[in-house]
Amino acid sequence: MKKDAKIYVAGHNGLVGSALVRQLKRQGYTNLLCRARDEVDLTDQRQTHVFFEAEKPEYVFLAAAKVGGIEANRTLPAEFSYVNQMIQCNVIHASYLFGVKKLLFLGSSCIYPKMAPQPIREEYLLTGPLEPTNEAYALAKINGLRMCQYYKVQYGCDFISCMPTNLYGPGDNFDLTTSHVLPALLRKVHEAKQKDQPYVEIWGTGKPRREFMYVDDMADACVFLMERYDGMEHVNIGTGEDISIRELAEIICEVVGYRGELKYKTDMPDGTPRKLLDVTRLHEMGWRHAIELRTGIQKSYQYYLNTLSK
Repeated sequence: MKKDAKIYVAGHNGLVGSALVRQLKRQGYTNLLCRARDEVDLTDQRQTHVFFEAEKPEYVFLAAAKVGGIEANRTLPAEFSYVNQMIQCNVIHASYLFGVKKLLFLGSSCIYPKMAPQPIREEYLLTGPLEPTNEAYALAKINGLRMCQYYKVQYGCDFISCMPTNLYGPGDNFDLTTSHVLPALLRKVHEAKQKDQPYVEIWGTGKPRREFMYVDDMADACVFLMERYDGMEHVNIGTGEDISIRELAEIICEVVGYRGELKYKTDMPDGTPRKLLDVTRLHEMGWRHAIELRTGIQKSYQYYLNTLSK
């Protein structure tokens, strides 16, 4: 990509999209195209086509999506399915119609089977049943990945896909009913400290293992792939390192300075027992993450404190 190429970041206000914008600016890209949802509704085909025809972006980072944690996915499956598939279909097809040079579709590690062998290699896709609690979202993301492959096969489009692991960092959602585990724990532990509560309650047993990646690292990997990768298969993006939810909670308590007890609500579902991506493909291309978990959590906590002071 030339530094003055017109680059459209779909979903620029979200956790992922805002990190992409930061990273592109950091690397000297000067012609970024961003539109809020009230300016262009990507679930509306007509609005999407009008936008692409008028602006004619050369490169597209497709990071726009409806996202949420276990409870949101459990209670809103129709919304997760419809919104994500409409966004993907409209943006991918418009990118074909209006001559986009290259598109990167961002999926999610939840596309893999619940009981996939660990660490999870790219070829494990569609080899077993999905985690039921976020099946609607996962199926939508699988469809987006496959669309990129189909458009490459049928039309010769340079559309590629990546599957990031669990992300956190600036721009995260800290709403306790809709957020993912790391920002939710940060907020719960912070509020427990502020209120001098004797314990923090955590859903599940604390035993499941998860991989967490600071979102600016993910954005760096995405720009790397956009510049260097044109393969048919999707690419995992992650650290290649995992940690138990119990260990994560303990680190968060240390970062926040909370000295109360952690109580585990064992009657609540744990979700997938372990989820660690195999990132050999990305490492062999020459890219590795830079920000370690404790440092990233410290940065995220500072971001959260800054949002409280606004």
